[in-house]
Amino acid sequence: MRTVVSSIESELRRYKRLGQDAFAQLEAELLVRRPPGDGNSVAMIVWHVSGNLRSRFTDFLATDGEKPWRDRESEFTAREVSAAEVLSKWEEGWSVLFATLSSLSDDDLSRGVTIRSQGLTVLEALHRSVSHTCYHVGQIVFLARSLRGRDWHWLTIPPGGSEEYNRRR
Repeated sequence: MRTVVSSIESELRRYKRLGQDAFAQLEAELLVRRPPGDGNSVAMIVWHVSGNLRSRFTDFLATDGEKPWRDRESEFTAREVSAAEVLSKWEEGWSVLFATLSSLSDDDLSRGVTIRSQGLTVLEALHRSVSHTCYHVGQIVFLARSLRGRDWHWLTIPPGGSEEYNRRR
């Protein structure tokens, strides 16, 4: 059975789409623009999410989730990239995650895995990943909305649109 795993996968797919729909509204120049206070650009966050997902879910059940080949610090390096490169990097991480999730059953949820030498159950590791990933997707949406300003296309119900949305349901 895959009831719980499917539920987690469904929620992650929803957040993947939110992040992707947000950064798709930005030209390359805005994807790499850092917010005030030395914050992370959308591209930096995409590189980090991708690196995290690739590291955590490559050989998920067999090896520590913090792989020796991951260079986490470089994920936060300012870079000049195209929109296509951002999308490609985004897909790299998510494809590893979804390939791993497709191989799991609910029976696997109590199995043990390790992340940074900390033992967790598969379920705990999945919850940790959902929280971490959704946190960063929220950052991407916030940054993209801030950068687009009045030209932002709402990803959910726009302000003042709840009544109309509820009527159409």
